[in-house]
Amino acid sequence: MENQETFRLPRINEPAPAFTAITTQGDINFPEDYKGKWVILFSHPADFTPVCTSEFMAFASMEEQFAEANCKLIGLSVDGLYSHIAWLRTIKEKIEYKGMKNIEVKFPLIEDITMDVASKYGMIQPGESNTKAVRAVFFIDPNSILRAMIYYPLSLGRNFKELYRALIAMQTADAFSVATPADWHPGDDVIIPTAGSCGVAKERMETKDPDVHCYDWFFCTKKLDKEKVLSTILKK
Repeated sequence: MENQETFRLPRINEPAPAFTAITTQGDINFPEDYKGKWVILFSHPADFTPVCTSEFMAFASMEEQFAEANCKLIGLSVDGLYSHIAWLRTIKEKIEYKGMKNIEVKFPLIEDITMDVASKYGMIQPGESNTKAVRAVFFIDPNSILRAMIYYPLSLGRNFKELYRALIAMQTADAFSVATPADWHPGDDVIIPTAGSCGVAKERMETKDPDVHCYDWFFCTKKLDKEKVLSTILKK
């Protein structure tokens, strides 16, 4: 049997797997070139496919919004560089979708013909395809730590508003030492982490802070102003 290098799936809170790659924006050395920035690294199955085209248009139209949140975008598929360039040119010159047209993709798109990067990040899922990367999304923080990841099947296009919401939620949790509840958006109440001892829990339950509300010892929320969140996170 031919020997093949194998990789385990990356794990949350571990260093993001390192790689060098050729992209549509030049060579990159990851994560070294991106230290101090959040990164969303995402894969798509193939160039010149309709779902992927709609996704790249959505991401490109939101690139400035992500940049204001100190986040860089990096795309990947197992196609070659010239295929990438031709596909992105076609998107700009010919495709109009949901009011988006003349969309220029300025963030790097990785050439990964050898599937080296796709393998390191578990983007090749044999149940879907042995030759195409699934729709994977990796959130990597300024310290090059993998903070979240989402895998989608080939047939399912991603919700890019949700990816942006997840990014802002993680940044808010870091900046204010809180957690964010289900369906949280800036301006909603946040969750105070569970107390580590009975004494602390009792003290928190008895707080006079008008912005804090405890439903029980394990579930306390507090108000966090939307403008405070956005002024802390966004760089305009």
